[in-house]
Amino acid sequence: QVQLVESGGGLVLSGGSLRLSCAASGSIFGISTMGWYRQAPGKERELVAAITSGGVTNLAESVKGRFTISRDNGKNTVYLQMNSLKPEDTAVYYCNARYPGMVVRSGYWGQGTQVTVSS
Repeated sequence: QVQLVESGGGLVLSGGSLRLSCAASGSIFGISTMGWYRQAPGKERELVAAITSGGVTNLAESVKGRFTISRDNGKNTVYLQMNSLKPEDTAVYYCNARYPGMVVRSGYWGQGTQVTVSS
């Protein structure tokens, strides 16, 4: 089992910044991709950003140029730096971790952290 604990969410004004952290523990050896997903009320969960153990990143088009994902393998932690936040970024943000060959929905999920961007 893998446990994921997120932190760093909150309320911020439009144009502001937040940094989310996700610390992994448990059976983490071999974890390949870690990522952030978000779900707004009435919408499906969507990819925000993901990063492999080798540092290859994938960002949603809607956040490119504003968000950055990074990973500290020594601390088993993944970060999401969010700048120039917009009201449409408001959602619950979830951390995900998975082993090679796993699909996202079969991976491990954190409890979620609320991000609210006020205009």
